[in-house]
Amino acid sequence: MPDTAKIDGLNFDPEALKAKYLAERDKRLRTDGNAQYVNMTGDFAHYIDDPYVERVERDAVTDHTRVVVIGGGFGGLLAGARLRDAGIEASDIRLIEKGGDFGGTWYWNRYPGAACDIESYVYLPLLEETGFMPVEKYTRAPEILEHSRRIARQYGLYDNACLQTEVSDMYWDDDARHWVIETNRGDRMTADYVIMSNGPLNRPKLPGIPGVETYKGHSFHTSRWDYDYTGGDASGGLTGLKDKRVGIIGTGATAVQCVPHLAEGAKELIVFQRTPSSIDVRNDRPTDEDWAKTLEPGWHKHRMENFNTLVSGGFAKEDLVMDGWTHIIRNLLFIASKEGNQDLSPAKLQELAELADYQKM
Repeated sequence: MPDTAKIDGLNFDPEALKAKYLAERDKRLRTDGNAQYVNMTGDFAHYIDDPYVERVERDAVTDHTRVVVIGGGFGGLLAGARLRDAGIEASDIRLIEKGGDFGGTWYWNRYPGAACDIESYVYLPLLEETGFMPVEKYTRAPEILEHSRRIARQYGLYDNACLQTEVSDMYWDDDARHWVIETNRGDRMTADYVIMSNGPLNRPKLPGIPGVETYKGHSFHTSRWDYDYTGGDASGGLTGLKDKRVGIIGTGATAVQCVPHLAEGAKELIVFQRTPSSIDVRNDRPTDEDWAKTLEPGWHKHRMENFNTLVSGGFAKEDLVMDGWTHIIRNLLFIASKEGNQDLSPAKLQELAELADYQKM
């Protein structure tokens, strides 16, 4: 921990606060890992159903493709786009995606208020390549989903894609010198190369609360929001809850965004919280059209690199983003200057980051 005696203005004891957080952490440590969550089978199987599109029946695919990309979120879309840039034809690229469309976590998470907490001019990829400019500093979920589709359309990634499809097995055939990919749709396709870009966020987690299996009321996970029941859309207006007593379990980042809409729409809202969240001012605002017109080629990469440098503890001559994330780094450097210590090794940065967190909390 930094020498706090050299830092003016601290109104807390960092060591005591650290001990408190460690004690709280110890209360929450679980030895059962993922086994603590409810297995979504039987009566719970509906929690993983796709409420957004109907299942499309198709014949099994048994052809050969040069490259298979597993996952249709931004990672998979970027892989597909860069393959196209490298001269690979769209017909030689196949993306396999469990969802009914591209978007990854943004395909599934359409709850009211859903938005990104990283600046949109940094978070959204391929802005210059697609000619798209987000409408706000912090892009909202519908815009992110549409941008995913925009990328897929521009690079021809829909043409050969297998949507609503989950890989069940994959192995290298040494004799044939290619990959064999099998799926839950009966596919047995082959490929010269496989790019893994899948993640875990398509599968919701349900807490293993005693009695959850006997609950008879209507329930759903936020990543499968039931607008048929609540009414409204991603911007709110949950009129279907006007005579309902609603409970929400958890107060993480998702709850921070959807609770205001639930509170506005429901007759009564009960929030079940284990661990409090840290909340800060977003300072969102519309994109300045005049600013956007001044941007020169290469601005997007430059801005992303500037942001990544700062949040990684590096030095940059200017802070292009100027938000809560980069403010943390500015605060770290301020603390370091107060200490008169220019040792900014990774270990030192970690100590300073911990102290900055304590100041924030």
